[in-house]
Amino acid sequence: MLTYILKRILIMVPTLFVISVLVFTLIELPPGDYFESYMAELEAQGESVDREQIEYLKQEYGFDKSPVQRYVIWMGGLLQGDLGYSFEYQLPVNDVVGDRLFLTMLVAFVTIIVTWLIAFPIGIYSATHQYSWGDYGLTFLGLLGLATPNFLLALVLMYLANVWFGTAIGGLMDTKFINQPMSWDKFVSILEHLWIPVLVIGTSGTAGMIRTLRANLLDELQKQYVVTARAKGLHPLKSLVKYPLRMALNFFISDIGKLLPTIVSGAEVVAIVLSLQTTGPLLIRALQSQDMYLAGSFLMFLATLTVIGVLISDIALAFLDPRIRLSGGETK
Repeated sequence: MLTYILKRILIMVPTLFVISVLVFTLIELPPGDYFESYMAELEAQGESVDREQIEYLKQEYGFDKSPVQRYVIWMGGLLQGDLGYSFEYQLPVNDVVGDRLFLTMLVAFVTIIVTWLIAFPIGIYSATHQYSWGDYGLTFLGLLGLATPNFLLALVLMYLANVWFGTAIGGLMDTKFINQPMSWDKFVSILEHLWIPVLVIGTSGTAGMIRTLRANLLDELQKQYVVTARAKGLHPLKSLVKYPLRMALNFFISDIGKLLPTIVSGAEVVAIVLSLQTTGPLLIRALQSQDMYLAGSFLMFLATLTVIGVLISDIALAFLDPRIRLSGGETK
């Protein structure tokens, strides 16, 4: 196992290198740069442009150098923990992402916990009561959750929250707490606004997880070892939990690879509709404005989390399921 983990960690280095090249290339592909987009926007608004200042900024941040040189400078900063400078916000990327990252992780963690608390018992009930009225009803609700667009549900819940509870859902907190240090009143305001994005983001995820858990558990319950356990008089709960449920959890573990970046990026469309101060809209805006250091550093951060998540899921699967072998070859 230790050899396997070391090999996987060594493989992460060239993988992240290739990803960094692809990310930098994709950001460089659109014509122009942030400063040209900024000048075009000012000219479209009829404002004057100080071209000497723009040229100075280009030289200051290395835009007069070749793409290879800019890539080396960018990667050198990343390796030292410097994510670069955001031209649009005129702040270091670390400062721009800081508060938004905390709020994004808060929303994501609460959503994941709520999703699992709802999906697990419903999925187990549907699998163990196949074709019952309860199974049909829960299946209908699950399909309804999958079919409802998140942005539409967000708009409906925004209206209902305002009419029924008097809560204006336009962000994760009252406007007076924006850009203010954390306090008890601010935390309470966040909790008051948190349930809407958690409910909206978690709806489709919960429905999909219920369907997947039900299908996997039904497949395991029909296998010979479960039939043998029941024939020998093993308690129904123990015959369910000891192996079938454990094997059905493989897909939960394998999803860790995409779970970590999802925690950071969040649901972008829902965040835009609800005006959430999370990192999703920040990334979209950075890509639109060609704010390369902000967009590139953020994408590399997500890629790193994905690679780490895949490593964690592979190791956890090897411990969870003894049928999974760490190396190829025939089993004698």
